[in-house]
Amino acid sequence: MTAIKISLSIFLIACAAPVLAETPQQLVKSYTAEAGHGFAPSAVRGKEFFLKERNVSQKMPACVSCHGKDLNAAGEHVITHKRIDPLSPTANAERFTSQKKVEKWFKRNCTEVVGRECTASEKADYIQFVIQGGKI
Repeated sequence: MTAIKISLSIFLIACAAPVLAETPQQLVKSYTAEAGHGFAPSAVRGKEFFLKERNVSQKMPACVSCHGKDLNAAGEHVITHKRIDPLSPTANAERFTSQKKVEKWFKRNCTEVVGRECTASEKADYIQFVIQGGKI
């Protein structure tokens, strides 16, 4: 019986352990390393990327089209009108906490808005802009 109790206790402790999530800063660091030697993330470039209008989609010409200018407020997809949770991690604790989710959304949004997949340097700049307050 004692072995069963010990096994059950270990199982319950393992289940209760907090899930380790990435932080926005860790993601910036990862993309910075991927971008290569000498690259330094820039919130200024991130802001320019966020605001830049492209000719890929008439309805979604820029990131700001759906996310809006207040990154602490919810946005709205311009085509589907679905609510988009705030982009800022201070307003949305789930933002930029999973490399897998971040990659999923960069792939989808970059393809639709930019017309190609974003580079590691663009991703680092973008997240740097957002975590530094996203002031527009």
